[in-house]
Amino acid sequence: MVEPWQDTTLPAHTRAADLLARMTTEEKTAQLSSVWIGADTEGADVAPGQHTYASRSAALDALLPYGLGHLTRPFGTVPVEPAEGAARLAELQRTIRAGNRFALPAIAHEECLTGFTAWQATIFPTPLAWGATFDPALIMDMAQAIGTSMRSVGIHQGLAPVLDVVRDARWGRTEESIGEDPYLVGTIGTAYVRGLQAAGIVATLKHFAAYSASRAARNHAPASIGPRELADVILPPFEMAVREGGARSVMPAYNDIDGLPAHAHAGLLTQLLRDQWEFAGTVVSDYYGVSLLDEAHRIADGEGAAARIALAAGVDVELPAARCFSPKDPLPEELLDRAVLRVLTQKCELGLLDADWEPVTGDLPVDLNPPHMRELAQKVAEESVVLLANDSGVLPLSDGLCIALLGPLADEQAAMLGCYTFPRHVGVHHPDLPTGVEVPTLADALRAELPGAVIGEDPSAADVCVVVAGDRSGLFGRGSSGEGCDAEDLELPYGQGKLLDEAMACGVPVVIVVLSGRPYALGRWADRAAAVVQAFFPGQEGGAAVAGALSGRVDPSGRLPIGVPRTPGGQPAPYLAPPLGRHGFPSTVDPTPLYPFGHGLSYTTFAWDAPRCDTVELPTDGETTLRLTVRNTGKRPGTEVVQLYLHDPVGTVARPEVRLVGYARVTLDAGASAEVHATFPADLAAHAGADGRRVVEPGALELRVAASSEHVHHTVPLTLTGPVREVGHDRRMRCELRVK
Repeated sequence: MVEPWQDTTLPAHTRAADLLARMTTEEKTAQLSSVWIGADTEGADVAPGQHTYASRSAALDALLPYGLGHLTRPFGTVPVEPAEGAARLAELQRTIRAGNRFALPAIAHEECLTGFTAWQATIFPTPLAWGATFDPALIMDMAQAIGTSMRSVGIHQGLAPVLDVVRDARWGRTEESIGEDPYLVGTIGTAYVRGLQAAGIVATLKHFAAYSASRAARNHAPASIGPRELADVILPPFEMAVREGGARSVMPAYNDIDGLPAHAHAGLLTQLLRDQWEFAGTVVSDYYGVSLLDEAHRIADGEGAAARIALAAGVDVELPAARCFSPKDPLPEELLDRAVLRVLTQKCELGLLDADWEPVTGDLPVDLNPPHMRELAQKVAEESVVLLANDSGVLPLSDGLCIALLGPLADEQAAMLGCYTFPRHVGVHHPDLPTGVEVPTLADALRAELPGAVIGEDPSAADVCVVVAGDRSGLFGRGSSGEGCDAEDLELPYGQGKLLDEAMACGVPVVIVVLSGRPYALGRWADRAAAVVQAFFPGQEGGAAVAGALSGRVDPSGRLPIGVPRTPGGQPAPYLAPPLGRHGFPSTVDPTPLYPFGHGLSYTTFAWDAPRCDTVELPTDGETTLRLTVRNTGKRPGTEVVQLYLHDPVGTVARPEVRLVGYARVTLDAGASAEVHATFPADLAAHAGADGRRVVEPGALELRVAASSEHVHHTVPLTLTGPVREVGHDRRMRCELRVK
């Protein structure tokens, strides 16, 4: 006889509820727990407090009789051959099933921010590079490929994407974020969620919320943020990913918001996320986030109290290991059942309650870096390279030149890799371990790209000098960018500014190439550089992508997802700032960026015809469609990125001067043209009003059709008519752009 919880014809929630009713308290609590095998107490941390907490976490043997909710990073903790890792994971799942009376397996989760964080898996560009592509369709394809590779070896859940909107680029985790604009972060992040979940992997939204708004951009620091900034800047990407992407898991942030830690914030995790947004998945703690309620935030007296606070707020699963959620310190039964039901429902949706479920065995061969993945990595890398300046026309470089290639990162793989790539996250602790995938340096790639060029290190004998500057990623101080690697200012690290000064004095044209996890202040050299190219940790194919952009094989089409500052201390940049946040007479500090959000150049030229609008007067619940023609007026194919910004001249609260509400990539052959249609709903003018309600106000607006937040081609005045209209969480969040 098949029990109801094993009956695949019944709804997942019904099956989960039947199983829940059969469980003891110990079995229920075990479903909220995880085990991190291999996280020893020696070496360097890859999670905050790892070695402090690992020795005090429940062991697998102690949990086996009751079952297990999650398995933490079976591939991403220590190096393992893919086939061997799949076989080990399958055997571990058999052990877990044999140990509990319901034969339940665990959900295996992994990091997947720059691809599957496993040895020998494809390394994609970092999320800041995703933002630079302005290409959600490509990011969705990338995420589906990543998810498919994870699923093929037995993984069920991925801890990505990061939807933190950057507020201050000194924050070390800027590289993990998609950009400084909520619309860009939301659309790119939602595409990633859709792709990952299309492959059968549960996507986990991080970090909910305001993690990137910390004081002085310090990791874990308190977020002093007002309710309107939270509502209009920080929360929309998460809401979009839940409502439109169907995200099935959320991870709270480490920070507190005005004194209330996110892991204890019922207003965020229950009232907003579940009651208003109707999120039906699981909330999993950030690593040791429940423990930090006791030992860092100090709002709990002991581990049991921390567990009860987190559970009451809406945390369902304690990651990465069982410390606070324990039957030794009983949890309130109603809250325990609530969380376990969510976990079991998700297990049911993943097929883990089915009687015929079997673990993936990892049949040979297991290739986590197949050709189609490498091709995707190459395409994302190529689309993410941003040409910031080329006033002298020195780029593209022709073959046969004598090139001086300088800089400590010119011939270093680390310049391509973010902090959540396997080589920088785990591999650095195994110095004899090969990288696992081929990662050409820029020097390697440039020699292959320009075989007729003479590439050396002597500027005095060169036709052009290419200086490579930027970051080495790492964790907790083991790099200049990455988690726990915050910066005091945005001066180039490692004394690279001096190298640029010396190169500028040599009398040959200097091309600056920045390979980094955040933007750095380049104003000191802006008037002297012949050209400037930016790439944000572009992954294993990044060297070839940047070299291709330098040679002209790749027409640069990336656009800045975050502004590049002029001076090291002029932060935060003024994008999304109201008028008084920009340069003006009240202050002697000018925060105007050197290169603004959305900026990027091409090797061809484009002309934008004046747009036509269906109507310029629409009600506060209406919409209008704008049409414009873009022409490639140059001599080679290229891609323009049409950006649509909203300007509100007068509002009841101080509003950003402009904010992105739509965009589209337009790829054209030389001499070709295309028509771009943009449907703008009045809902996109909604904002948190003086009383906290989200409203659309009648009055004048401007749509700015632009190549960046500052480079406006055309302005279309609009008028919203009718009463002030309150909008809820069913509002339209997108301006659909179509290229015809």
